[in-house]
Amino acid sequence: MTETRTPLTLAEVEALACAAHAGQTDKAGRPYAEHLRAVAEGVRARGGDPAQIAAGWLHDAVEDDALSEEWLAGAALSRRTKDIVLAVTKRAGEGSEAYARRVLDTPGALLVKEADLAHNADPDRLAVLDEATRKRLTEKYARMRALLGLGNDEARR
Repeated sequence: MTETRTPLTLAEVEALACAAHAGQTDKAGRPYAEHLRAVAEGVRARGGDPAQIAAGWLHDAVEDDALSEEWLAGAALSRRTKDIVLAVTKRAGEGSEAYARRVLDTPGALLVKEADLAHNADPDRLAVLDEATRKRLTEKYARMRALLGLGNDEARR
C-alpha cells in the first residue's frame, strides 16, 4: 500500500509526542517532554535527517504505551521513521544483546539511540537521583553504549 497522505511535519510530530506523553515525568520528576525535546535536538545536532528527528520525538511513545503500534502503523510518517521507532522500542523479556542488534540492524536507529543514551546519561540529570539509582542507570547506559559500539566520550556530547 502506498502512502498518499501528506506526512506529518516535525512541528506536528513534536506536538503529537508532547500530547501523548502529557502528564508523564522522568525519573527525576521532570516533564517527559523535556527528554523528548533533548533527544530530538540531540539527533538534529548529530546530523540526523527529518525521519530520524521525528523518530527522536517518538522514540519512547510505543514503549511507554503513549501511542500504540497500531497508531504508528497507520500514522502519516515515513517508513524509515516507523522502522526506527520500532527498532528503539524495547520489548518485554528482550535481552540487551537482541535489542542492541535490532538497533544496529535498522538504518538510522543508532543515531536516535545515541542521542537518547546521551541525554539519559547526562550527569546533571543523574545528579538529582539517589546514589543507588544513579549507579544502576550509569552502568546500564554504559553497557548499552558498549553493545552498540559507542565510545564513552560520546555520552558527554
